[in-house]
Amino acid sequence: MDFHFTEEQLMIRDVARRIAQERIAPTAAEFDISGQFPLDNIKVLGENGLMGIEVPAEYGGAGLDSIGYTLAMFEIAYADCAHSTIVSVNNTLYCNGLLKNGTEEQKLKYVTPIATGEAIGAYALTEPQSGSDASAMRTRAVLSEDGTHYVVNGKKSWITSGPVARYIMLFAMTAPDKGAKGISAFMIDTQREGFHRGKTEPKLGIRASATCEIELTDYRIPVEDRIGAEGEGFKIAMGVLDAGRIGIAAQAVGLARAAYDAAVKYAQERKSFGQAIGSFQMIQAKIADMKCRLDAAELLTLRAAWAKQESLKTGARFSTEASVAKLYASEAAMYITHQALQIHGGMGYSKEMPLERFFRDAKITEIYEGTSEIQRLVIARNETGLR
Repeated sequence: MDFHFTEEQLMIRDVARRIAQERIAPTAAEFDISGQFPLDNIKVLGENGLMGIEVPAEYGGAGLDSIGYTLAMFEIAYADCAHSTIVSVNNTLYCNGLLKNGTEEQKLKYVTPIATGEAIGAYALTEPQSGSDASAMRTRAVLSEDGTHYVVNGKKSWITSGPVARYIMLFAMTAPDKGAKGISAFMIDTQREGFHRGKTEPKLGIRASATCEIELTDYRIPVEDRIGAEGEGFKIAMGVLDAGRIGIAAQAVGLARAAYDAAVKYAQERKSFGQAIGSFQMIQAKIADMKCRLDAAELLTLRAAWAKQESLKTGARFSTEASVAKLYASEAAMYITHQALQIHGGMGYSKEMPLERFFRDAKITEIYEGTSEIQRLVIARNETGLR
């Protein structure tokens, strides 16, 4: 693992930092209150290559690597977690999945408009009755008698960017009797007949990242819009989630760093009993513990990004590194935002300060892209070989 970043990696970090501080940070609280999707900001991110950081230039992306993506995510999440969620889904779940498994025609048609910010992408795996147990999905895709298209019926829930997405990567059962091996992956154009969006979910945090349920009723998918072969969907979904977990780890690090910096500044400025509260040992202990967890989370996330990059050369799996980073960084984010709020006392509980938003946003990092409990299962099973 090389701790020296390339000029290109630092360049995309600096671009992300500039946009995050100039456009995202000043509007974050407003978007959190309104719950409105930040479309104009997302378009700016897309115009600057941040919606397709690892996407090759021929498909409209920045053509960089996993480490560059991670550094950019640190900066965007530092400004606002909701914006970074949208960026993460577009980059790792949607674009990454198509780049790894799509045909040339699919990449040109479905990756390019997403990577350039012209349209929004989404990823539909979860269903009302199947969250962690993705293989229990009920959405069905039935091949027509003439073999030209699939007819899809079913519901998907908690679809990030679902209310605004033009294209969605969807997973459905094509052979229900085969369990996980009967799942296939498809591309959905939300402007076709048979696609319906449910209400936007009222969430605790990341409120500007719109989420909804979607329903497909006799929706027809041309056979050329299937991704990979029949039965490869679960493998595609799990491989994409490995990359997605690195994105969420990076998000957690950026958010935790914002909370940590706010806590340190407040501890330096807030006076109590005639001195800065940062001079009290209880506050110093909190800051020391926060700093240790923040640095460890950042290094584990960069290690996972490096492992993903190396996998392109070696073909090796990076699921353990991704799960370790996601588990540790998300729990570190919850701890750090909690302690930062505690250091702020009553002011931290007020919406006049960003700490309560940081605290609400941090919780989701322990849930999506696999809960902390699922990450522990993945890590332990990979290490022991036992199921």
